[in-house]
Amino acid sequence: MQRSALGLRVPMGMHDLLPDEMALLEHLERQTLDLFSRWAYRRIQTPALEYAACVQPDVDREDQLYKFFDRQGRILALRPEFTPSIARLVSTRLRASQPPLRLCYGADVFRNSTPHFREFRQVGVELVGSAEIIADAEVVALAIKSLEQLDIKDFQFNLGHMGIFAGLMRDLALPPGLREGIEEKLARKDMVGIESLVLQNDLPERTQDILLKLPHLHGGEEILDEVLGWSEDSGIRAATEGLRQVYRYLRDFGVQRPVALDLGILRGFSYYTGVIFEGYVPGVGFPVAEGGRYDSLYADFGYNQPATGFAIHLGSLLGLFPVWESGEADILVFGRDVPKVIRRCLELRGQGKRVEMALGPVTRTEAGNLAEKKGIALVEKV
Repeated sequence: MQRSALGLRVPMGMHDLLPDEMALLEHLERQTLDLFSRWAYRRIQTPALEYAACVQPDVDREDQLYKFFDRQGRILALRPEFTPSIARLVSTRLRASQPPLRLCYGADVFRNSTPHFREFRQVGVELVGSAEIIADAEVVALAIKSLEQLDIKDFQFNLGHMGIFAGLMRDLALPPGLREGIEEKLARKDMVGIESLVLQNDLPERTQDILLKLPHLHGGEEILDEVLGWSEDSGIRAATEGLRQVYRYLRDFGVQRPVALDLGILRGFSYYTGVIFEGYVPGVGFPVAEGGRYDSLYADFGYNQPATGFAIHLGSLLGLFPVWESGEADILVFGRDVPKVIRRCLELRGQGKRVEMALGPVTRTEAGNLAEKKGIALVEKV
């Protein structure tokens, strides 16, 4: 059956990967997962297709799900991220394991959102069962070490805390609608929108001053001292000092240099409760690494556990590397005695070599030309 024009295309936001691109992606994934293993994270896998009740995101993100119905009429969805799926797995199958659990993954996620990227290859970790500040620091440090491992240059990490924002909103006693508007615009880094929203409302001068300063608080520990001068609220002070300690631990891990404290970042999923962070690289217009603490999520699965983690969008990094010429084979084997050619190919493959077998009788000249066109360095006649 002749395919229609639509049958020759891929859906919007999906991408084919050619052999050299796939080789590069696998190389990056292998390097990162090997690093995770050295930090004692064990790899797991969850289904790409979950019940929507498991992976259901925030209400305003529901339309980002790719949804299906099974034969019983139950709603299924392609996973938009790994964290809820791993929370389900841990809550149902790993309760007897001794915490903390260190788990990692590498696979695709699917989001019906931006037109250019709707399928992402992610690698990431989840650290489940520890509320200690050092757990937050370990996860942030591992995210930074991951980009270092891939030899990515000039990246920047921004580090914040959801508790500071939540505490300030509580302390300032903002009306719910205004708080939601500020949160939405801050998450989208819409500074003009924040200013407009603040100035449109009849707010006390102190409240206006804090809301207009908050998105621009970016730097070192000095910004935390400024926040402590805003409020005596115990929650704000605990979050601020916790963030300070994470930042200092990063110095002990040897990864503090690319990190800036940033109180203007908010993660897009509502379950984040504590330290949050984003990693940026030049040439990519969105975070390539993102994560944070989400101590309330596991309670939704009937297993109340603190947890933190991150994901790296490996697919978004492919354009940062030179063309990966993986080559099709190490050696081309040819000859007229087909059984003998087969045996020699099997012998070389047993030695770990990538072997291409000439299909049919070819001359030495033809074999040499074929090898040259395919980038195969060695030719052997048997």
